[in-house]
Amino acid sequence: MNCDKLTADKGEQALIEELLNAGQEHLFADWDAPGVNNDQKTAFLQSLAHINTSYPGGLTGYISNARKLLAEAKAGANPFEGLTPEQPDTVNLTTFDATYDHYEALGQNHFSKTAVVLVAGGLGERLGYSGIKLDIPVEVTETTPYLAHYAACLKAMEARMSTPRPVPFIIMVSDDTAAKTRASLEANGFFGLKKEQVHILKQELVPAIADNDGHLALKEKYKLILKPHGHGDIHMLMHTSGLAARLEHDGIEHLFFVQDTNGQAFNALPAALGVSVEKGFDFNSIAVNRIPGEACGALTKLIGNGNELTLNVEYNRLDPLLRATVSPEGDVPNAEGFSLFPGNINILVIKMSSYVQILNRTQGIIAEFVNPKYADAAKTAFKSPTRLETMMQDLPKLFGPREKTGVSVFDRKWAFSANKNNIRDAAAKHAAGGPSESGATAESDFYHAGRIKLAAAGMDVETAEEKLILGIPFTPGPRVVLRPAFAMTLAEVREKIKGGKISGNATLVLDGKNITLENVEIAGGSALVVRACDGANVTAENLTVENGGFELVPLTDEEQTSAATPEYLKLRGYRIENRAAQIAEFKKPGEYTIS
Repeated sequence: MNCDKLTADKGEQALIEELLNAGQEHLFADWDAPGVNNDQKTAFLQSLAHINTSYPGGLTGYISNARKLLAEAKAGANPFEGLTPEQPDTVNLTTFDATYDHYEALGQNHFSKTAVVLVAGGLGERLGYSGIKLDIPVEVTETTPYLAHYAACLKAMEARMSTPRPVPFIIMVSDDTAAKTRASLEANGFFGLKKEQVHILKQELVPAIADNDGHLALKEKYKLILKPHGHGDIHMLMHTSGLAARLEHDGIEHLFFVQDTNGQAFNALPAALGVSVEKGFDFNSIAVNRIPGEACGALTKLIGNGNELTLNVEYNRLDPLLRATVSPEGDVPNAEGFSLFPGNINILVIKMSSYVQILNRTQGIIAEFVNPKYADAAKTAFKSPTRLETMMQDLPKLFGPREKTGVSVFDRKWAFSANKNNIRDAAAKHAAGGPSESGATAESDFYHAGRIKLAAAGMDVETAEEKLILGIPFTPGPRVVLRPAFAMTLAEVREKIKGGKISGNATLVLDGKNITLENVEIAGGSALVVRACDGANVTAENLTVENGGFELVPLTDEEQTSAATPEYLKLRGYRIENRAAQIAEFKKPGEYTIS
């Protein structure tokens, strides 16, 4: 080995010795002679030192964990051996009834003791978008980015507190998204949030593993292959940054975890938070009714081996588990046509006191796993280097008998609609009978949730027929956007909207806390947009809205391929144009009537 000491400082020399003792001689075996390529050697050692400090337990701890997990994978260890799945402790919130209202009210009263954690480490390349996914509009009626929507939800939470305080907003980014996320926040004045309430945590990459012996994989001499460690890193970062402990000290009692492109997540927040408070759940998984065979994990209570844990079972492991235990036919529908167990959508409510204790005990490293792709039947070689991964929903694997885990099941489109597939893949998924999970379907479902709110308030909602846009299903209307400032709960919507009707391809946008509609009818194709500042009390009574509205216009083939067309439109296949919508804006406090 030609690792000249002039290249490494004392700390790096110590790390080299640790790696040599851990069987990583290959990292230094092909080094150039002393004095040759010193810059590359120095950069390599600095990268090793950086990884060593960013991973609790250091590189040797990572290698040790990898060897253990790889040995289990090679042996074909069954993580569910001896376990039998049962129904988890579940609260059904798919019906908007008095029980739902009860939990929403309870949750709203807890907003001041809640922080929001957003996992946002990915770019939009898979969608055909060159920026960060948080900058993609959740809808293009008004072109509101996901990040702006989430910020509006936080501001609405604060506005509903008896003693307002900023809601802590934690965003986990990666090397790919860190700079662009900061730039988006700064360019937009943090979307109305206070700079100090936003906490950016950057996850690091981890080394790839070349073989069953845990050798770190080299991309080239002096450079490791590095890969993402998974969104479970958020727990490690919450610990190593000290942020979890500080938030608990500041009175935060629950964390609400969401992923980057789910515009419906905050619809579920008040009721899910209320369930966690009343039931005393340390970990509350927000779930939906799952379709058998769907590529969606299932939430099950696993009993056996002296343990009882409620965990997410990944869909590829669910069918064999069921066949070996409670369902010889495997993942089949129940009497209602759904899977036997609710589906995980990675929206979580976690009790802070339990969370901090677990983080202190584990340094935030939760239930790593490895998924090597073997090149041979004997499992002696990999097709390509693998790595250890973590998932944030696996936190209950660290729970003891005192921690309580539950599941809150919501209407799917009310709580979940991911935007993660490009048009071609989304159309193929729809053709195969699965969810498209595209920009178009996410927007369509966003409006659908708005229609649910109007219907719950007693408005007559006449829905347009679903159509296909580039092979992807989309319901053209009514397009309903009830901003968080207008309402955070169904009870608020019922207070502010009385009767009325909205038809066909009509559009309704309400943005402001003190807007009231009574017996307002919006004819098909027409549009009403009302924006009101704080202190502006706006009323519309016995009003019929008839105008050109907003029109959904499919992109032409030329527009779909043109560099001049914004990417956020291309990933949908349409734009929405104003054809003389009625827009009423009230920028000063006062009493106003719309006629």
